Amino acid sequence: MLAGPSCIGKGPLYHALKNFYPELADNLKQIVLYNDRDPRPGEKEGVDYYFRPRAEIEQLAKQPGHVSADVRGDLQCLEVASIERILEQGKDAFFEGNPFIPARLRESGALKDIPTLTVYLSPLSKDEINYLKAPEQRVDLAAFLTDVQRRKLLRRTTRQKTILSLKDLQNIEKRAASAIVELHHGWKFDHVIPVHDGEDSENWNAFYYPIGDARKALFAFASLLVGKIPPGVEKWDEGLVPV
Repeated sequence: MLAGPSCIGKGPLYHALKNFYPELADNLKQIVLYNDRDPRPGEKEGVDYYFRPRAEIEQLAKQPGHVSADVRGDLQCLEVASIERILEQGKDAFFEGNPFIPARLRESGALKDIPTLTVYLSPLSKDEINYLKAPEQRVDLAAFLTDVQRRKLLRRTTRQKTILSLKDLQNIEKRAASAIVELHHGWKFDHVIPVHDGEDSENWNAFYYPIGDARKALFAFASLLVGKIPPGVEKWDEGLVPV
């Protein structure tokens, strides 16, 4: 499972894995969730999500064998049997998204008999969080993190759409404000990879070869997939990020 706040770089990391570590990516088959939001430019039905009306997803969520969560205002739902179908194909089921659905899966006990690897991408390292939390810095961590993610989201959405609507701006604010809540879940994951190059960064693909933190995150994720823990990968303690 690969999770983290909106615009942290989960999608570019997965695409980079397919480009530079195809032997690892080929064994991953992505889990497709239901989502009630509209598709973003370039997203495909049945590949990125199953895009459905909210009322339809609400009915699905009531059925046995489904877990759902409100994700930054979007209603998402996962059919647990879809994981089992992937495993029966001899593939590893790959989740890429928010930390709320993995939390629901853990609570449901659906994965208790399945070996898992959980990785969290964070826009701040443990050291940076502790530095910003220190009383002498007089920093509001939630406001600071919201601004960091707001800028990433603004750059990404402007690149996608050029002209932003009021709805776009409201969505950006909602996603940016959710980051502090989502980082609070980081301690529940096996590993945390700090990455300052979000989806807004050119470092993922503008030069073909990833550079900067994008390259470090790619190397770290590939290493974790083969059972190695490279330098820079963190394990967080509960309470590191207060809510």
